Amino acid sequence: MTRKIPDTIVILLSILVVFILLTWLLPAGEFQRTERNGINVVVPGSYTPAEPNPQGLGSFLSAPIKGFISAAQIIGFCFLIGGAFTIVTRTGAITAGLEAILDFSRRHPRYKEWILPVVMVVFSIGGATFGMSEENLVFILITIPLAISLGYDSIVGVAIPFVGAGAGFAGAVLNPFTIGVAQGIAELPLFSGWEYRLIVWLIITAIAIIFVMLYARKILKNPDLSPVRELDKTRIFDNQSGERTELTFSRKLILWLLLGTLVALIFGVTLYEWYINEIAGLFVGLGILAALVYRLPLQTSIDAFKDGARDMMTAGLVIALSKAILIVARDGKIIDTMLNSVTGIAGDFHPFVSANLMFAVQYLIHFLVPSGSGQAALTIPIMAPLADLLGITRQTTVLIFQFGDGLNSMILPTSGVTMGILSIARIPFNVWLKWIAPLMIWFYLAAILLLIPPIFFFFYGPN
Repeated sequence: MTRKIPDTIVILLSILVVFILLTWLLPAGEFQRTERNGINVVVPGSYTPAEPNPQGLGSFLSAPIKGFISAAQIIGFCFLIGGAFTIVTRTGAITAGLEAILDFSRRHPRYKEWILPVVMVVFSIGGATFGMSEENLVFILITIPLAISLGYDSIVGVAIPFVGAGAGFAGAVLNPFTIGVAQGIAELPLFSGWEYRLIVWLIITAIAIIFVMLYARKILKNPDLSPVRELDKTRIFDNQSGERTELTFSRKLILWLLLGTLVALIFGVTLYEWYINEIAGLFVGLGILAALVYRLPLQTSIDAFKDGARDMMTAGLVIALSKAILIVARDGKIIDTMLNSVTGIAGDFHPFVSANLMFAVQYLIHFLVPSGSGQAALTIPIMAPLADLLGITRQTTVLIFQFGDGLNSMILPTSGVTMGILSIARIPFNVWLKWIAPLMIWFYLAAILLLIPPIFFFFYGPN
């Protein structure tokens, strides 16, 4: 008898119960905070016990709605993106474009395997430079059908942008939201030490691409090995009518509009600091233009938009519950207690051992603080002075933070982006975790080895 995989919502509710219990078991405490360079940061050594505020049944019942309120922007973003993309899909432009790519790969099979690594490198560059994260909620709507049309599965479709950008995030060279914030707090020159981080980025990205490519080849040879085989059969059934979709002029124009939208997204995020509001507006505009170009009837367009938004309902619930877990930890005043407890572990060891303990601490803290900039503001004010005492450069401390933040981001059940992506893809969290676990082991081993040169040879940028 096959064991049924628990639903993602069941997993998140279970984690919520665990955190409610922790608010009864752990002492409450808080750090003082101050503003530095416009960022609210922790004051080292200021931890004091606080009045306990254990959470109970009322918190369990009210945390989900608080999660909705906290994550309202990103949930609304999912609804709007889902609606806009469904309008584009109803025109048949994406299906026709994928069939054209598939035809090309059949005529030129030697180029087929280059599609995945090239696209993953592009996403990795996005993660390394402007911190591509929420944008992946958009891209998986394209890469999942692309992967399936090439003979792979939806896990490959998710991995192309998510693991690609995640590898770039972990090897961030110029990411202003992680490296920029962390170096500012650590009082280091902005983006200093980029030369070594470039090497780090190349190695981590190569590991990610090799892992995904090996898996993709395995699925291409034997599709039954895919853990989402049955799910993908339903996708194929839903998306294929048995007839070829002709790549007409209007559909070509819509694909060009889609490409222009993606280019505008990259430039907007990079140059003009666009975020969720601007990106959502951009894709709503794409949906409207696609309907006009294809001359979709108004009611057909509205129905498509509502269908797409409805498909995002599970993703919205999952994102809200992910936020609810963090709200319970915050209201129970145990986040600072955990931070204060684990930062003292790293002392009295060789710097290399201490550095790896700091890496483990950053990894654990990221579970409670999914935001990279938020984690930097919480941990770097404590970790930087601690590193001085341990004989570790502050530049290396920022690198440790970078690893703990970036490598962990692809498996965080408390991250609205991670859980939102998996929900949109309809891939259970357990399935994803089992698939990505070997890659995470390779990532962690690489991170440990990449900490050796800056710790033993002290060449990594200014202190």
